[in-house]
Amino acid sequence: MLLTGSEIILECLKEQKVDTIFGYPGGAVLNIYDALYKCEGIRHVLTSHEQGAAHAADGYARSTGKVGVCLATSGPGATNLVTGIATAFMDSVPMVAITGNVTSPLLGLDSFQEVDITSVTMPVTKHNFQVRRIEELADIIREAFRIAMTGRKGPVLIDVPKDITAQKYEYTYKEPAPIEEPPMPDHGWFLKAVEMIESAKRPFIYAGGGVLSADASEELAAFVEKVDAPVSCSLMCQGGYDQTSSRYVGMLGMHGTKTASNCIKDCDLLIAVGTRFSDRVTCDTGTFGRGCRILQIDIDPAEFNKNVDVNIRLKGNAKAILTALNETISQAHHAEWMGQVGAWQTEYPLQQTTASENGVTPKEVLEVLSEVTHNDAIITTEVGQHQMWAAQFYTFRHPRQMITSGGLGTMGFGLGAAIGAQLGNPDKIVVNAAGDGSFHMNCNELATVAKYGIPVIELVFNNGVLGMVRQWQNLFYGKRYSQTTLDKKTNYELLAEGFGVKAMTIAKREDIRPVLQAAIDCKEPVLINCIIDKDINVLPMVPGGKSVEEPILEM
Repeated sequence: MLLTGSEIILECLKEQKVDTIFGYPGGAVLNIYDALYKCEGIRHVLTSHEQGAAHAADGYARSTGKVGVCLATSGPGATNLVTGIATAFMDSVPMVAITGNVTSPLLGLDSFQEVDITSVTMPVTKHNFQVRRIEELADIIREAFRIAMTGRKGPVLIDVPKDITAQKYEYTYKEPAPIEEPPMPDHGWFLKAVEMIESAKRPFIYAGGGVLSADASEELAAFVEKVDAPVSCSLMCQGGYDQTSSRYVGMLGMHGTKTASNCIKDCDLLIAVGTRFSDRVTCDTGTFGRGCRILQIDIDPAEFNKNVDVNIRLKGNAKAILTALNETISQAHHAEWMGQVGAWQTEYPLQQTTASENGVTPKEVLEVLSEVTHNDAIITTEVGQHQMWAAQFYTFRHPRQMITSGGLGTMGFGLGAAIGAQLGNPDKIVVNAAGDGSFHMNCNELATVAKYGIPVIELVFNNGVLGMVRQWQNLFYGKRYSQTTLDKKTNYELLAEGFGVKAMTIAKREDIRPVLQAAIDCKEPVLINCIIDKDINVLPMVPGGKSVEEPILEM
């Protein structure tokens, strides 16, 4: 079948079962958009900005487990994707970004809206391609999807000069090849790991985003029961283990629980599954896990001994390795250890004692939200205090419920991600938890949710400051609040209505439940302006460079 390059791109996307792409048109991709005009089976979502398209593709991927796809024109269109691509790269999210470029004869001549996007994105992609011959186009697209989903997942960029999209070439349908699974770990190392687990008296399991990436939540739950151990989930693994379980001790690290910090201090074996030991988790690496042996399970060998030295390394797919361990290890019983963990949980509950003058605390808002959504909503977040509060106080029970920028920490991520998550999961309630600082970075995407009637709830925790930065200034900079008091004159309700989005306000404690319920019941885009006090902090907190074993519990 003789097709243009643009038609080949779309047919290859259909091969990969792509049903939704997020993008913004421009001159270098006009041929692709002309082909989209006539295309059936692929929904295109026009975002307000290319960065929003990248974040939407990211949110779609994280919430569905499929590859997210975004499309942008050359030059500034392509560079506007870069933050979103880097966000996906840092959190190992499968994404394919397609960019147009100037025609092949104009490459390298500083032509209008030309940029060397493959060089720009090389550090933040698993791989990238520039198509130079139409004969290569179809196989490059297929290879991009394979790379995005193989091993440690991540984003791939395909740059296509405009003339390639207009040329014609023979296209033949090809069924996607199955994703190759990595081999199981060396059997000798596996047996040593089994011995280590069975000899432990006080094991502690720490699960990261690799558990979600491998769809290994059920295997993790079975493993936790068989090892008879407490479990902590990283920010990227919220929902990877049912948080209603008494075994769940909360997050570990800078804003983790005191119980989790006591577990890492007193355990004799740390079993780390699908986690890279981020500095926000380890804090002072010199004291992290100093009293225990460490077993690390990860698909990427580059993560072994990178941040933390470990005793046993099991390389491979977390789902397969946990399955094998569950079939091999004996049922353990650690009643004394679990009793101690339970005592810590009782002694050190997560609290939030400072309330706004109006009585509204993020803790109560998120706990009520968890209740009225039956712990089943997808929560996307921006980055800052609200992000930590969402992780601390919403009760996540299922994988792929929390969508957040962990590695890059991208303010402006959440609303775009919520668009992708809701379109990928139309039967789910999707709430974006935002701070007023982050909200101003991506509020233009309210136009997108209004245009398509996407029933996203934008929950803005409005304290008038850059809360997390201000919290650091409060603790470590003598309360010199340099440029963290926003003094915005934004009327959130009028702004939302101007975009075509319903507006609601939580101004006092009595508003919390009825406003949240009304936002859910209306089943259309809603912005909630939730007014809180600027001095509500995220606690516990481990100061930079200090031991994770000694968090600050009060300010």
